[in-house]
Amino acid sequence: MYPAGAHGQVRPAYGRLAQWLGSVDAKLLEARRRQAELFFRRIGITFAVYGDEESNERLIPFDLVPRILLNEEWARLERGLVQRVTALNAFLKDIYGPRECIAAGVVPADLVLRNPQFRLEMIGRRPPQDVWVHIAGIDLVRVGADDFYVLEDNVRTPSGVSYMLQNREVMMRLFPDLFVEHRVAPIETYTDHLLSSLRSVAPPGAGPDPRVVVLTPGPYNSAYYEHSFLADRIGVELVEGSDLFVRDAQVFMRTTQGPQKVDVTYRRIDDDYLDPLAFRAESVLGVPGLMNAYEAGTVTLANAIGTGVADDKAVYSYMPQIIRFFTGEEPLLKNVETRRCREPEDLKYVQANLSELVVKAVDGSGGYGMLVGPAATKAELAAFSAKLAETPDRYIAQPTLALSTCPTLAEQGLVSRHVDLRPYVLTGADGVKVTPGGLTRVALTKGSLVVNSSQGGGTKDTWVLDE
Repeated sequence: MYPAGAHGQVRPAYGRLAQWLGSVDAKLLEARRRQAELFFRRIGITFAVYGDEESNERLIPFDLVPRILLNEEWARLERGLVQRVTALNAFLKDIYGPRECIAAGVVPADLVLRNPQFRLEMIGRRPPQDVWVHIAGIDLVRVGADDFYVLEDNVRTPSGVSYMLQNREVMMRLFPDLFVEHRVAPIETYTDHLLSSLRSVAPPGAGPDPRVVVLTPGPYNSAYYEHSFLADRIGVELVEGSDLFVRDAQVFMRTTQGPQKVDVTYRRIDDDYLDPLAFRAESVLGVPGLMNAYEAGTVTLANAIGTGVADDKAVYSYMPQIIRFFTGEEPLLKNVETRRCREPEDLKYVQANLSELVVKAVDGSGGYGMLVGPAATKAELAAFSAKLAETPDRYIAQPTLALSTCPTLAEQGLVSRHVDLRPYVLTGADGVKVTPGGLTRVALTKGSLVVNSSQGGGTKDTWVLDE
């Protein structure tokens, strides 16, 4: 049940927690679980499930048993995360600039230049301070005592950080005694670091106090709670596209005191919907003329337009080479072995071993459009095989990893469930910062490897023991 170290013993990080769980009354845990659910419901921590007519808003299940990492384990992860995000920023700067990595054969030209997320508008352009990925969420899985693998890179509009912060707040309210017994590294400074990073990349003419806003698609978006939460915590305005306008290639916010110039926009809207004059003409979510202001260098967008290329799961498969090329170092975090179905030999292998693999769409997210071979029926395998034959470029395949498990509270008591981890990395002119811990997502269904909230997964507080 507990993460095991050598000889099957409880991993050192969990020693004191295991003793506490062994002594606590099950009725107390159940009472605390109900209190946590009431807290989340009262403050409105929900998410929407698109296409679910029965329940448009749901609570993400929260598990009371934290996921724990030792300080030395986290230090290794932190170094790897800084290295990876630094390489991602360098890669994006290069593909919209000199394209040295393409000329050197590190990444195939067509994978980049024909990518749906590659933005021609960004060719030759440089965002302020050369920062492309201001906020990154890097998904990690543990497959051994010391082995962490990167599962995917989220560098467009990564979500989930509000759950990380609220999970910690709930745990501190419900179990203050545990925080006395454990020296847990704080995460509350995330929002201060976020605001500092965003202000540090303001355009040159912004002045000493740049105005930052959070741009949301609106209350019908699945992550609207997070948008409003972050705007409130960092002390900036939450705006929709209709609250902004562009005049003389500058962005302004409508207020009761008149127009106020906007310097930095933390946007939670995908590229396609940001500006109906530059991208999708039918979009009512964005700001007409925003791209004009962006090109004029009067506003910073975080993350930068065009970062979706680095989100692509086929590009992910080249990350070890990308890291070596741009940093001159060996990758500190491993990639999962990945088969690119766009390549004939890999497609042949995947088709022959479909029942043993996990197959993902290169642009997929939220667990949608994915096949978990060992859990699929013959009919599902046959249908997916047909998809692969028709559009192989759209898919990659990976082995089914033996993901680590963490103790999780279920109706029958403590059980083992598979988990992953999404740490959050901030990049600004003031450097790269990694919040200690991140969002642990847990597959609540026995035997399941799918942790996404849209697929029934839950979350845990993540502790880095600062001792």
